[in-house]
Amino acid sequence: MSVTKTLNTAVSGLRAQQEALGIVGDNIANTNTVGFKQSRALFEDILGNFSGQRSQGAGAGARMVRAQQIFSQGALRNTDVPNDLALSGDGFFVYKGAVDGLEGNFYSRDGSFIINANGTLVSSAGLKLQGFTTPVGNKFGGTLGDIQLQTLTLPPKETSVVTIDANLDANAAAFGKSGGANSFDPLNPATTSDFSTSLTIFDSQGNPHGLDAYFVRTNDGTPAPGPNVTNNWEVHVLNGNTEVTTPVGGPPAGPPMVSFDAAGRLSSADPVTVKIPTWDAGNPNAAHNSLITFKIGDPLGAGGTGLTGLTQYGQRSAVSAQSQDGYAPADLTSVEVAPDGTVNGVYSNSQKFAIAQVAIARFASNDGLARAGHNLYSQTTDSGQVSVGAASSGGRGAIVAGAVEQSNVDIGAQFVDMITYQRAFSANAKTISTADELLVETVNLKR
Repeated sequence: MSVTKTLNTAVSGLRAQQEALGIVGDNIANTNTVGFKQSRALFEDILGNFSGQRSQGAGAGARMVRAQQIFSQGALRNTDVPNDLALSGDGFFVYKGAVDGLEGNFYSRDGSFIINANGTLVSSAGLKLQGFTTPVGNKFGGTLGDIQLQTLTLPPKETSVVTIDANLDANAAAFGKSGGANSFDPLNPATTSDFSTSLTIFDSQGNPHGLDAYFVRTNDGTPAPGPNVTNNWEVHVLNGNTEVTTPVGGPPAGPPMVSFDAAGRLSSADPVTVKIPTWDAGNPNAAHNSLITFKIGDPLGAGGTGLTGLTQYGQRSAVSAQSQDGYAPADLTSVEVAPDGTVNGVYSNSQKFAIAQVAIARFASNDGLARAGHNLYSQTTDSGQVSVGAASSGGRGAIVAGAVEQSNVDIGAQFVDMITYQRAFSANAKTISTADELLVETVNLKR
């Protein structure tokens, strides 16, 4: 081997180790970069004269082939920021926008989002997070689109259904049937009923209205606590001191009745509906669409179990749960993301609505992706075509809300690599100085 070739070989080694040190420096610099994946240097030898035959001579040095990114999982760090998302497993978030003049879809492990002035979820660089925005059955699907929240005031919803789950005391005293002696008195409901519950409902403008439901155990007309106490109860619904219970299908024929069997199960129940007159006369702008229906159980007579809604057991009357489906107007207060990627808008009236589902991209070869800067990757022929779907499906990772994925850089390992490359650089430099001494000796042979 000529001395000049030795010099060139050593130079190739210097260049390769210098490039490898650049990779180490890049890794260390991005130790705190969210979602960053460390790289490693891949080297190969250089053979100056290869003719397909077995080579007996020395090689021509080394070169760094490329920087290979290591897509191992980074540690998840809780941030308690609802907009922050982390992926546990394979996959990438999908962004749309322009990066250095190039428009298209980009992919990232960085899930720290913000809500811009238009209510759109965007990255720190302003790229729009992509997701499924069209409901398909009970799930989201279809094409990708921007995830945009309803930043305007949420319109109110008029109450149409009230649900009550309660037990009526089997040992309660009885009153006379409606219209008879000792019967229920709307002007004095507390002392002419056995049990009551109150709730708030909403009209079409979101104005609240109070309703009180009273339950009255009846007998055959004998003054309580006479011997003919039955398992029949009247249901009366009042708005203030006005009874608003409206039988379905005709004029009032008495209040709705519910009955129980000897085991305390609901055996039969008349439909309970109400209509508030002031919604028509007193507040004509607050129109309502229909009667308000009370769901009070599944009676045996209708093929139900008789065990949900109202029951009659030998314990104190009490409501276990009650709800209604109306609400007042409200403003958006926060965003929550479920483990399956469903984005829910949370409003000031405690309502929560599913808006979209975060899309997760997956590739046949993550190693084939091209780095695009800004914590982004772009698709290449080496990565294969992107496959987009929901989290925790098709081999995609799960979404963890309120957390971010930290860099997978191991500082200790990087410093070991730095020392190794530094020593190799010094050794190659020593080769150059030795070859230089040989050249000097060769020149001095003429003297």
